Amino acid sequence: MSLQLAVILVPVLFGFMGFALDLGRIYLIRGELNQAANAMALQAASQLLGTTKSAQNVQDAIQTTNGPGYSYNFGTVPIGGSTTNLTSTIDSPTCFAAVADASSSTGQSVDCGAAEARVVQVSITADAPLLFFSLLPGGQSRKTPIVARANAGISAPLCTACGIVPLAVTAIDTSDTVNFGFDSTFSTVYTLYQQCTGTAPANLTGTTANATYVLINRYDTSSATLPDEFDQAYQAGANGVAASSNPAPNTTTNTPNACVNVGDVEQVWASATPAACTAATSQTTQALLCGIYSRLDKDNTPAACQTAAPDFQDLSDASILDTEVDPALAPPYSGYGGNGRRIITVAIVDSSMTILGFRQFLVMPNPDNTFFNPTDTNGRFPALYIGSPAPIQSGWFDTRYANACPADRSGPGRVVLH
Repeated sequence: MSLQLAVILVPVLFGFMGFALDLGRIYLIRGELNQAANAMALQAASQLLGTTKSAQNVQDAIQTTNGPGYSYNFGTVPIGGSTTNLTSTIDSPTCFAAVADASSSTGQSVDCGAAEARVVQVSITADAPLLFFSLLPGGQSRKTPIVARANAGISAPLCTACGIVPLAVTAIDTSDTVNFGFDSTFSTVYTLYQQCTGTAPANLTGTTANATYVLINRYDTSSATLPDEFDQAYQAGANGVAASSNPAPNTTTNTPNACVNVGDVEQVWASATPAACTAATSQTTQALLCGIYSRLDKDNTPAACQTAAPDFQDLSDASILDTEVDPALAPPYSGYGGNGRRIITVAIVDSSMTILGFRQFLVMPNPDNTFFNPTDTNGRFPALYIGSPAPIQSGWFDTRYANACPADRSGPGRVVLH
């Protein structure tokens, strides 16, 4: 009897083990596909810049030739490719105006190049191989399709913005809580210049209005990776304030040094204190502007930039150029087709240096096919006001650091999974 039971049960046990192996592989592959879909959706959502070219940028972002490659089935099959028996496809991304639409089977999609596009959905379909299940009816193909889907988009407006360019631009009209007096059609190129005493400098050619700025103090005196003050200023202009474990110098909420809060009263960077309008800008200001300049051009960098930051060459090499710096580009902002490198996020402040919110400018080339001068006496550079269409690197939309964040605030968000 024992032998008979063994003869009967051994195949059954092996069958259960086989099914367990197939199910385990299916769950593994589903996890691999979900991780890839999440990563692709986040990358695609980072290209929701509110321009007509965003649709193509979103599409390009999920192509494996434009970023890291993703694989499944123990990392042996590239996603978007095929083998003798297995095929995987990445659907064209779909955009939505709201998370609810992306999460609903009846939600209405929008053009990814439309200003209202705020969420991207990425879908991957891939074949999972079958071993023991292939012995059952319906499994003769020795594979089964698995679908992974992810939604990512731009979050609610941030109370705390991190990694932005540490410029505080003075609001033109503090009673305007949406655009702070700047052109709401996003068609005006401003001359941004460092606040100074005396007669205001002339507007740059090609600009029709102006606004002042100061440098927010984000000098990290204990930085081990970039100890030099001028290198830090260059880095802040090129890529935003670097991450740091130290708190910001002006808050009592232990806000990270790389972050800025709505409602905080900021300090001016000590070595970039505004002076007379006839005086040259400080080395700190020049280094920061050289960092911004690196977003537009590397072939004709002014010689002064090479001395403004001691580690200029290494910092310049690490900086990424915008993919569109055509001087013929005319406002409005919707015509911009670059990768977002020319977009700088800054704090908007009142006369007391209280941060009212965060807004964005598109740094513009000069009309004569040149770029602004980072060593300009007044730190002038041309920038198109664009509101807050593009996501920023990181931050929080709660009040873990910010003490006064209005519920009806507007401004940029960050890319999040939904």
